[in-house]
Amino acid sequence: MFNIGPNELLLIALIVFLLFGASKLPELARSLGRAKAEFKKAERQAELELVEFERRMREGKYRSREELEKVAKDLGVETEGKSDEELIRDIKGVIREKSEP
Repeated sequence: MFNIGPNELLLIALIVFLLFGASKLPELARSLGRAKAEFKKAERQAELELVEFERRMREGKYRSREELEKVAKDLGVETEGKSDEELIRDIKGVIREKSEP
């Protein structure tokens, strides 16, 4: 995607080192790791909620617009003016995009 070679990576590492200094790099790396872990956790939770929502819809247990909107908002999907089917399609698309490497 970005076609970054070893020379570019070395230059980026040097710039980061100069900007933050050696003492701040481990702290920065930990913060980035925590942020990534939180994002993955939220992504998994939203995916589980969608799977559960779809299962309940198939079983006919409920079909709640509020629940569907909650899942959509958790994933950052705009809900205004969309039907339930459109929301489900958009939610599946977001999950597919996020799960691709």
